[in-house]
Amino acid sequence: MGKRKKSSRKPTGPRRKEPLVRLDRKEGVAQLFCKVCDQRYQSKVNHLTEPIDIYSEWIDAADAAEKETLTNRRPTVGSSRSAPAVNFGSDNE
Repeated sequence: MGKRKKSSRKPTGPRRKEPLVRLDRKEGVAQLFCKVCDQRYQSKVNHLTEPIDIYSEWIDAADAAEKETLTNRRPTVGSSRSAPAVNFGSDNE
């Protein structure tokens, strides 16, 4: 009988809606599934890899993707005309 595939959940609270990490050391692949945001992540594993390592890689990859989208956005061009001045509080007419 061979080794079992590892499956781990990271406890985050009473509702436990955390990602599920599956390690397949024989194939050398780890998969992460998040039921909350419907995200999937896949990574290579070795004999030292633990589920928290895959979770950390997923968080880092998400942060990098978010940072990349923020830097690739073109800045919005504002109007060169200034808004007319509004004077509140004086009734000098």
